[in-house]
Amino acid sequence: MTADPAVWHDLKFRGTFATAYQRRILSSSDDYRCEGHIHVAAARRKSGHTTTINGMIESNDTNEKAIDRQLLKRYAEDFNSDRANLVAANAAVSAGVLEAATDYKGQRSLPCDFSIELKQGSITNQRRSGRCWMFASLNTLRYELMHTWNLDDFEFSETYLFFWDAMEKSNTYLENVLATLDEPTDSRIFQEINDGPADDGGWWQMFAALVNKYGLVPKSAYPESANSKDSDAFKQYLNSKLREFAADLRDRHAAGTPIDELRTLKNEDMSTVYRMCAIALGEPPETFDFLVRTSDDDKKDAGSDGIGSDKKTDKPKSGKDERRQIREFGITPIEFYRKYVPLDVNDLVTLCNVPMESRPFNTRYRIRFTANVAEAGDMEFINVPLDAFKKAAIDQISAGHPIWFACDCMQFSLRSAGYFDRDSVRVDQLFGTEFTFDKAQGLEYGDSPSNHAMTFTGVNLDGDGRPNRWKVENSWGKDNGDDGYYVASDAWFDRYVTEIIICKEYLDEATRSLLTAEPVELDPWEPLTKRSR
Repeated sequence: MTADPAVWHDLKFRGTFATAYQRRILSSSDDYRCEGHIHVAAARRKSGHTTTINGMIESNDTNEKAIDRQLLKRYAEDFNSDRANLVAANAAVSAGVLEAATDYKGQRSLPCDFSIELKQGSITNQRRSGRCWMFASLNTLRYELMHTWNLDDFEFSETYLFFWDAMEKSNTYLENVLATLDEPTDSRIFQEINDGPADDGGWWQMFAALVNKYGLVPKSAYPESANSKDSDAFKQYLNSKLREFAADLRDRHAAGTPIDELRTLKNEDMSTVYRMCAIALGEPPETFDFLVRTSDDDKKDAGSDGIGSDKKTDKPKSGKDERRQIREFGITPIEFYRKYVPLDVNDLVTLCNVPMESRPFNTRYRIRFTANVAEAGDMEFINVPLDAFKKAAIDQISAGHPIWFACDCMQFSLRSAGYFDRDSVRVDQLFGTEFTFDKAQGLEYGDSPSNHAMTFTGVNLDGDGRPNRWKVENSWGKDNGDDGYYVASDAWFDRYVTEIIICKEYLDEATRSLLTAEPVELDPWEPLTKRSR
C-alpha cells in the first residue's frame, strides 16, 4: 500500500503514538514522514480507529460524524406515526412554542392575590435598553421614599444614573486596559475586558456605587431621551471609540510611553466620552427644583390648622389642589438622596444561591474586573443555601420592604400573560421530552444564568407559613403581564432566582459574620452570576 499525498495531512502527535496499523502503512513510504509529524489521515480513514489528540477524541471515519440519511428517514417516520406530534406541530407552527405550551391549569393555580402585598407606584418601562438592574434598584428605593413622605406616586430619573454609568464604565474600561497592557489581545482576560466596554448591563452594587457618588434626581429633573429608551446605537459607537482609545494606549505602551503619560492621555480621552454621552442623553443637572404633593390621606390627617382639616369651614369649595406641598429650590442630587431616601444603599447585601460544588456555600466571593466605578471595587456576593436565601427574602418582605432580585427571566416565562412557572409553560409536554437540569447544572453549563433584574413586592404564604407564589414588579411597561406585574411560583423562585438584595438586619448571624470574611476571587468567566440587562 502506498500513501497518496493529495489526501494525506500532517498531524502532530503530542504525547500519543500512531497505531500499529498506521505504522505499517507509513513504513512503506518514508517520503511522507517528517520529524515530529506523521501522515496518518488516509490511514485513519482506512482503519476506522479513533485517535486521542490533545485530550480530544477524533474519529478516524469522517462519515460517522455526519447525520445518517437512513436515520433521518426513520426519525421522520417515527414523528409522523405519533398523532400527538402532529397536533403539537399544528399548534406550535401556528401560535408559537410558548402559546402552544401554555397550560391553563398551571395558570389557574397561581392567582394574582397575595397574603403579603406592598403598595407600589406606577409601572416603569425600560424600553429597548439593558437597564433592568437600574430600574429594579430605583423601584426598591422609590417605595421607601413614597411611604416615608406619603406620596401617591413617584419615579426617579433612570437616565441620570444611565449617563453616569456610561461615564464610569468607560473610565474603568480604560483603567483595566492600563492594568493589562502586557496581555496579548487574544488572552482570555483581555477578551473579557474588551467585551462590551460600556454595555448597559449591571448588578445592584453598580447601582449603589453610582448613588454613593452622584446621588439621585426625580424623573422630572432629567427625563428619558431617545437614546436612553433605545440605547443600541449610542452604546455601539461609544464602545467603538473606547476600543480605539485602548488600541492607542497599548500602541504607545509598546513604544515605551510611561504609565503616568498614558493615564494623562486616558483623562483626555474621557473628554470625548463625556461629549458623546452629553450629545446622546443631554447633560445631567448639578442642581434642580423639586415639587410634589402628598396624598389625600395626608390632607385628611393634617389636623385642625386649616389645611386638610375635617372641620366644616365657611370657605367656598374650589378646584384648587390643597394637598400639602414638598418643595426644594436648587437642591443637589446628593442632597436629595440623603434627605428624601430613608435607606442607605450601603446597608444592603447581595446574597446568591449557587448550589455548585465548585462554589461552596457560606462563602464570600469577588469577581475580578466587574466594577463600573473604579474606586468602588469589584462586585461581591455571599453564597448561601436555599433555606437561608429564602428566609431572608420572606423576612424582609414581611417587614414591608421590597426585594431587588436577579434571575433567568427567559425560562418558563409567559411575557404577555405574566407568569414565571414550569407548570404553566409545559414545553416538556409539547416536545415530548423532559428538561432535567437542576439549578447547579443550569448555572454550570450556562443554560440559566441571571440575565434580568426585577422586584418582589408580594408573597403568598400558605396555612403553614410557607411561600407558594411571589408577586413580581417588572420594568417592561403596563402592556405586559397583569398591568405590568407578574406572578412567579415558589418552585420557579427556587430554580431560577440567583440573587437577592437584603438589608443587613434581615440576615441571620451566620450570614452576617461573612460580611467581613476574606473574599474568594473569581475570574469573570467562572460561573457564579452574570450581569442583568
